[in-house]
Amino acid sequence: MHSAAAVLTERGGMTSHAAVIARGLGLPCVVGASDMRLESKDKKLTAADGRVFREGDMVTLDGSKGEALAGAAEMLPPALDDSFRRLLSWADELRDIGIRANADTPADAETARRFEAQGIGLCRTEHMFFDEDRLIVMREMIFADTALDRAAALARLLPMQRDDFMQLFEIMQGLPVCIRLFDPPLHEFLPQSREGLRELAEALDRPLSEVVRRAEALTEVNPMLGMRGVRLGVVLPEIYDMQVQAIFEATLESARRGAPVVPEIMIPLVSARREVELVKTRIDAVAAMVRTKAGASFDYKLGVDGGTRARRCGRVRLPSMRPFCPLAPMT
Repeated sequence: MHSAAAVLTERGGMTSHAAVIARGLGLPCVVGASDMRLESKDKKLTAADGRVFREGDMVTLDGSKGEALAGAAEMLPPALDDSFRRLLSWADELRDIGIRANADTPADAETARRFEAQGIGLCRTEHMFFDEDRLIVMREMIFADTALDRAAALARLLPMQRDDFMQLFEIMQGLPVCIRLFDPPLHEFLPQSREGLRELAEALDRPLSEVVRRAEALTEVNPMLGMRGVRLGVVLPEIYDMQVQAIFEATLESARRGAPVVPEIMIPLVSARREVELVKTRIDAVAAMVRTKAGASFDYKLGVDGGTRARRCGRVRLPSMRPFCPLAPMT
């Protein structure tokens, strides 16, 4: 979806995964167009009136109205007029809860500030790895044969993550920022097509058969219940070690630049107390290492994303820590 200009699906609704992600990415999205028929093998789309669109044909999606239009429609840039701002001011007068934004990039954070959000409620760190220069390093980490090779790849990702967080902290200027540690299963970072796997094998200088075998082994039957979230953090703890080191180093640097922040770190997909204990122990150890190395102190908060496995945060009895308990969308 990061490469798409818009999304059109035969099935689904407003709360389907495609629709949620598309809204977060700012992509026009029309889901549940059941009167259309997509034949991916033949690369054609048949409309309800019988018209056939093939690969390369132009269509325009209006996500607001839920319409798919043939050809390239004339476009107008979106604008925030006085009526919209007046509506928001009325909402501010009546609401009794704080409003934060989902923001995974500096551009998202700038938009959040423009809409006067009171912080970032969810920063999905995995979305930071889809840029081309980072994706290849991420794939090198996934295919690492040894812990040493994996550490080398993560060391290359560390300054990238640190810079990401520094930009977010600088833009938010002391407002709270909730950062969710790496959540999705690893196969989401691998190509799905045979041609894509062949290109990856060439980039990694590995036999195609090995790349295909590893990709198949990582593919989840039910990604929502498989090796992802905190379970991945327990099995491959060095991923979370790298991320929290980047967060803490960015916290110190932001404070030096006049934008102090107390980062909120979310442990994803938690279903048991022991999972939190294992991850918290390593986070605290990394925090101690960064404090000692920098000769400076900082604060941070830890929270969990209980999701549907725990139903509510109260079901996971947290170890002693400075907690917050976000209600995060499973995206």
